This record gives sequence, structure tokens and C-alpha cells, in this order.
Amino acid sequence: MFKILTVKDEVRVPPVKFDLELDNAVKESLQDQIEGKINADIGVFLVVTDILSVGDGKIIPEDGAIYYPVEFKILIYKPELNEIVTGEVVDVTEFGAFTRIGPLDALVHVSQIMDDKISYDAKNATFTGKKTGIKLREGDLIRARIVGVSLGKGRSKISLTMRQPHLGAMDWIEKDKRMKKKEK
Repeated sequence: MFKILTVKDEVRVPPVKFDLELDNAVKESLQDQIEGKINADIGVFLVVTDILSVGDGKIIPEDGAIYYPVEFKILIYKPELNEIVTGEVVDVTEFGAFTRIGPLDALVHVSQIMDDKISYDAKNATFTGKKTGIKLREGDLIRARIVGVSLGKGRSKISLTMRQPHLGAMDWIEKDKRMKKKEK
């Protein structure tokens, strides 16, 4: 889920940024220090959107930089358990489909792709349902539910499922809607 948070923190402004206006120097320093980082409790820091206030700075001996207390707004992304997400399949492997959801990649394990028995075609990197004939391949847009989240340093793992009604590749969902409309 995307959120904008208001954060109070201290930022280190290095001497190379002293010639900038204070708000610009603080914003650039925050961008350098936290954008793109992952915090297990908060999520992925995407972009510093606004500097709300900057306090009096302090110099720490033998550092040369100035440390400012700052209050700012930041856009974050934190995947939530049971959240319905849309994403694009970016890689298909023997054990599942890696899907980009926001700034992170998640895995739809082969057992969570569909209720049908599945065959994997390594040459074409596709999964095909044996009874239904529906396919999942790289580039497909999907709707899935998050069933596991582990954010942290080093590796982050997000697990998805598409084995529920109204989940799966978008073309499957549209095809299913058309079939139900014809039945009525």
C-alpha cells in the first residue's frame, strides 16, 4: 500500500551542499540517504515529497557536516498481508512467476498460479493450464493477493496467490467476465 508519512529525523548535510539553500540542501541530503532504502517496519522509501521544518543544525567534531533536525513528508510503499495488488510478470521460472508490484518484485509460486494442473514450457517461459489451456507468460498483467511478506536487510520476500475468484492474469479475468455475461 502506498502512503505518505510525516517523519521527524536528523539529516547529515555534507559540506559539498553548503552552497545550496538550506531546504534544498536538506532535501537533497535526505534523497541521497533514504530514497530507495527498505525498512522492515515502514516499507520502501520512494521519494521525499516535502520539507516541513528544519531546526538549528549542529556540527560534530571531526566530521565537517552539519546535522539538522528535520520534519518531512515521504512517499512509501509497504506491502500488506491480504492486500489485492496488480502487477506485471517480469520473469517466469520453473518454480513460479516473479511479478513487479510497485517498486518490489514478488513471487507467485507455481502451486499458487491456478487451480488447474500446470505444465511449464521452459523454451517459451510459460505456464499452461492442462484442462483450461490458459497461459501465464512474461509481460502479463495480473491481479493477486499478498499471502506472505518478509521485508528486511538483504532480501525481501513477498508471496502472492492467484488461486481465488477474480484473481489471475487480467485477460483470464476479462474472458471469465465475458463467459458469465453470455450465460445470462
